[in-house]
Amino acid sequence: MYVLLATNPFEQMVSPIVRLLNMAINPILMLVGAVGAIYCIFLGIKLAKAEEPQDREKAKGALKNAIIGFVLIFVLMLALKLGLPAMQAWMNSPA
Repeated sequence: MYVLLATNPFEQMVSPIVRLLNMAINPILMLVGAVGAIYCIFLGIKLAKAEEPQDREKAKGALKNAIIGFVLIFVLMLALKLGLPAMQAWMNSPA
């Protein structure tokens, strides 16, 4: 015979992880933004100082890749922040 539980059996295991994610997302977003800005400024200076055409193209490619990478990280962190309540609701919903 099965006993129905009133709460989700995984809630004890998941709740510390969710609390940690909620606490860490804002500082991580700020850190990624700051590091991304500093790194892009560094690459922009490197692009401005490049004298050879091949060095210019190399710096331009590095700057483009850095911007794409940091934007992707920022969007994924934001999606996690916005999607976390929906995941919690889904986890706590009765089956």
